[in-house]
Formats: sequence, structure tokens, C-alpha cells
Amino acid sequence: MTSASDLASLAALLADRTRAGICLALLDGRAWTAGELAVHTGVAPSTATEHLHRLIDGGLVTERRQGRHRYVQLAGPATAELLEDLAARTRQRPAPAQGLRAVTAHEALRRGRTCYDHLAGRLGVAVTDALTRAELVDQSGGFAVTPAGLSWLTDTLGVPSESLRNGRRPLARGCLDWTERRPHLAGVAGAKLCETFLGNRWVTRVGSGRAVLLTPAGRTALRDLIGLSTLD
Repeated sequence: MTSASDLASLAALLADRTRAGICLALLDGRAWTAGELAVHTGVAPSTATEHLHRLIDGGLVTERRQGRHRYVQLAGPATAELLEDLAARTRQRPAPAQGLRAVTAHEALRRGRTCYDHLAGRLGVAVTDALTRAELVDQSGGFAVTPAGLSWLTDTLGVPSESLRNGRRPLARGCLDWTERRPHLAGVAGAKLCETFLGNRWVTRVGSGRAVLLTPAGRTALRDLIGLSTLD
């Protein structure tokens, strides 16, 4: 059973702005170096390394070495779900005055982004809604992929059926979107959708962060496949 001390220790890990910034950066699902995270959060490399040690010891982040390089990433989907869920429950405050670059970056994240390994933002919510209207996903009693949805994933998108079986991770779950305040599709199905969209270049990454953009080919494909005709 989790003790009050354990819960307080977890909360303390995210109570620091730099550590919170590192975790949010790692929500893109990719492995980062300590140097890249130092630049991203605006701290010295030694400071970033110190914070990473705390996050690794606390179980939120894992590390691996490849040659002389050391990479870190979130501990897994459950950690990503926790962070996105917490972000969605933060109280929205009026945005401070920002430069054009910051405003543009924020809008890009709202338009479309990855949440660890699945799609989020307006794009993720719109895709989820379209899948639901097409009766490929059922939200009536939580999130579930319908039998028609399973056939669509395997026969239409070409997702191997065995890759949809994961005993520890649900096939589908709702993830509360922190910008849209509505759920988008997560779980194994959400991850496979994102992987397929990126692989087909229906969606491309914008820069080095989490933002993604629906391509013209993607607009055509999603219109034809699930009836997604508009995306503001």
C-alpha cells in the first residue's frame, strides 16, 4: 500500500520547475540527452544532470547508454498518462505576455502533438471523435475498440494483430487532453495509430519537440478512411 510519505515524495519530484519541464519534454516519447534537456529547460548541464538523477531514482525516468552517449526517457506509458492527466487538471491562468515565437510554439502544441506515443491536441481529439462517429471506437462505457475497429486497424491500416495484444497495457483508454479538456485515444490502439500516421507521413513532426502537423496526404487519407473533413 502506498504511504503518505511515498505520495509526498512523488509530488516533490514534480514540485520543481526544471524537473517538471524535463518530464514535459520527455512526453514526446523520444530519448533525450542530458545536454539537450539542459538547453530545453535553460539550466546548466550539471544542474540538468542533478535533476535527472532525482527523477531516475524516483522511478519517473529511465536511462540507457549507447556507446559514449547517455539517453533518458520516461519510465513508460503509465508515467506519461500520469503527467498528461496532471497537466489536464491544472488551473488555467491568463497567459503572460510572450513573444511571437513562444505564442507560435504554444499554438503548434494545441493544434497537434504527441502525448508520449499517441496523438493529442486538437488533432488527437478530432481523430478520436471521427473514430467514434465511425463506430470504430466506443466511448459509451469508457473507451473500447469495437470489433469493426479491430478489423479496420488490422485489415485497413495493416497493423499486425499480435501487436495489439499487450497484457499489461489496455488496448484503448481515454486520456484527458490538457489543452482541449476532452479525451483523446490512448493505449495500444492509440500508439499504433500514431506510429502508422507518422510512418505513412500523414503526420509529421514540427521541429525537435512534441508538435506534429497533419500533412495534405494525411488530410486526404483521414477524410477517406474515417470521414475527418475539417480540422481548425
